[in-house]
Amino acid sequence: MVKTLINIRPAQIDDASEISGVHDSSWYDAYRGIIPGRELDRMIARRGPLWWKSAIRRGSRLLVLEYDHIICGYASYGRNRVMSLPYQGELFELYLTPEFQGLGFGRRLFNSMREDLARQGYQNLLVWALADNDRALGFYTHLGGREIRRAPEKFGTELRERLAFAFD
Repeated sequence: MVKTLINIRPAQIDDASEISGVHDSSWYDAYRGIIPGRELDRMIARRGPLWWKSAIRRGSRLLVLEYDHIICGYASYGRNRVMSLPYQGELFELYLTPEFQGLGFGRRLFNSMREDLARQGYQNLLVWALADNDRALGFYTHLGGREIRRAPEKFGTELRERLAFAFD
């Protein structure tokens, strides 16, 4: 019998390069054709291994999902950054490499993140997603999120709409 280990745990400094790889591949997969190409390249280039090491050292809430000891996803989260919205926590990012999407790993990572927020006393949360990212919208809707706000976001000289989903 073959056993494969799926593990969700807090990120460690040594994970920075793998997290960076997950970030790059998942962002290109998610945003190519949505965020203007040059701007997308710039956004991805800013998040190399040194950026992730710094985030981990600063104590950012960051979980990684390992499949057979390979990091294939991450979630970044913390206190809600939009004080005008009455939600305590916020999921900043949740990404899986393309080959691990649609297998239930995103739900597992989301649930682990939510449990950690609850341990911190955050009983509700929100997450933003670009309106043109159908996969993300379907994911958050399927998890029980409800749309509560729309707002513009600028990428270079172009505007895109983003949606906030709430989880109570």
